Amino acid sequence: MGTYNEEAAIGTVLEDIERVTDGRAEVVCVDGSSDRTPEIAREHGATVVEQEPQGYGVAVREAVLTPDRPVVVTTDCDDTYPMEKLPEFLELINEGYDVVSGDRLYHGAETMPGFNRFGNKAFAAIASVLMTERVHDTTTGMRAYRRELLHDIEWTENTGLSAELLIRPLMRGYEIREEPIPYGERAGETKLDPIEGGAAIAKSIVKVCLQERFR
Repeated sequence: MGTYNEEAAIGTVLEDIERVTDGRAEVVCVDGSSDRTPEIAREHGATVVEQEPQGYGVAVREAVLTPDRPVVVTTDCDDTYPMEKLPEFLELINEGYDVVSGDRLYHGAETMPGFNRFGNKAFAAIASVLMTERVHDTTTGMRAYRRELLHDIEWTENTGLSAELLIRPLMRGYEIREEPIPYGERAGETKLDPIEGGAAIAKSIVKVCLQERFR
């Protein structure tokens, strides 16, 4: 997890991870918070890598490359994602998938603000056209990856990293599974400006798709 001022939810998320994994997960939080987020994370047994705030992608890139476990799972720290789906994601990796990606839009994502929901559908449509392969949710924060995949690909994006983490593996022939998940109402305030952030994500999707097509 990349964490930034999520003291309202981080404890709940870590407790849920502890419960569904029987305490076997290694949790890494890359944090640039000014509130109690890192303190709460450490109290729950997480490894906290502190860095200056540099954006979503910088934090998440560090988070996914740090663990040495064979499977790396990303999630957000705002209590919107269903940790009870973690065993299912891991089972799908064990079945042979390289990436298992949570599809928030399958069930409608009614708790997501309408503008964000429209934007996420648009991002998926743009990526699908450019890749000539249908995807449904390019910007979900909940995914499971084989560790070696994360180290075999060079990641370049910041705000658009979540989309990049799906697009590059898919266009390189890795086995990808989009798995429907429920999506809850976030705890605390969002840190992403929907206009500026949305434009950056759309730009990343176009850039990464074209880079992969002409690689």
